[in-house]
Amino acid sequence: MPDRAPQPVDRQLPTDEARDLISLVRDIAQHEIAPKAAEDEAAERFPRELFTLLSESGLLGLPYDSEYGGGDQPYEVYLQVLEELAAARLTVGLGVSVHTLASYALASFGSKEQRAEHLPAMLGGGLLGAYCLSEPASGSDAASLRTRAVRDGGGDWVITGTKAWITHGGVADFYTVMARTGEEGPRGITAFLVPGDAEGLSAAVPEKKMGMKGSPTAQVHLDGVRVPDARRIGEEGQGFAIALSALDGGRLGIAACAIGVAQAALDEALGYATERRQFGRPIADFQGLRFMLADMATQIEAGRALYLAAARLRDAGRPFAKQAAMAKLHCTDTAMRVTTDAVQILGGYGYTADFPAERYMREAKVLQIVEGTNQIQRMVIARHLAGPETR
Repeated sequence: MPDRAPQPVDRQLPTDEARDLISLVRDIAQHEIAPKAAEDEAAERFPRELFTLLSESGLLGLPYDSEYGGGDQPYEVYLQVLEELAAARLTVGLGVSVHTLASYALASFGSKEQRAEHLPAMLGGGLLGAYCLSEPASGSDAASLRTRAVRDGGGDWVITGTKAWITHGGVADFYTVMARTGEEGPRGITAFLVPGDAEGLSAAVPEKKMGMKGSPTAQVHLDGVRVPDARRIGEEGQGFAIALSALDGGRLGIAACAIGVAQAALDEALGYATERRQFGRPIADFQGLRFMLADMATQIEAGRALYLAAARLRDAGRPFAKQAAMAKLHCTDTAMRVTTDAVQILGGYGYTADFPAERYMREAKVLQIVEGTNQIQRMVIARHLAGPETR
């Protein structure tokens, strides 16, 4: 059966412009995204046309400067847009988050000339981005990456290596690539903006995944890809710091997407519980289910408050890395709990593909893994609390 239309969430938005923006996003989610979500995910169909629509609607560059095609929106608003999109279909919500992550390096560390040349197409010109940090042998230990960029003697860089677990791998128009240009460890890494059609760049067959089947995740191979120095982002050796800075914001994107999935699962469970009758009355009348629904709603509200509090710190220019890790940890764990409970409330129907609850549960799992596993988030939080470990 088709997904239920996303239910409106009572949001506290800072401006009339933000309220109009959320209204637009809800209209797109309800009429363009949700009706085809189940069918397209089952068919493993990537919805490029939806990203084109979002770009044309000004929704692919919301937290960036309008001078370069962005939306001038605070993260507090941008994340609530992500939540609305993810509630309709995670492939779309997470795709926008990844695109924002891929654009961050150039928007925040690029020169004025680089931003003027590339950002308008990236933020509002229909392009779609991918972020390339992880490799087959370096996931959580990202500083050990092996992809290498060397100068060719004429000013260009030649990049060789393989990136892994790349969302939009093979369909992206640009890739923000972290490559080793110097010594071992984090200080030898540099960031590059690589065109999707660059000679020597190719993508493997997409991974066969538990969920998010409509979003391609693939290894990206760089076989002597030539990139001019004008596409180097920031200073040589600054790439790992850029990558970590990007991930702080990216983790908030994942947190918002997780709450979107959890909200969709709660809406499905609540709708089913009020319609399904047993022993002569709706199953929502039974205390056991009422308590489950109450816990689900409370966890979602707490997660939403946590990611918004972190976003407001970011918007105020204050440190927020600890709060971003907390939000990513709590919100994705919440999504896993809530979607599991939704399947339980639907009973046997929840275990079938005729209802979206099982898809939400499968999709929630990946959110505990991407952009730093939840075990890594605990390490980040503990480091902020107690300082680095001593050996």
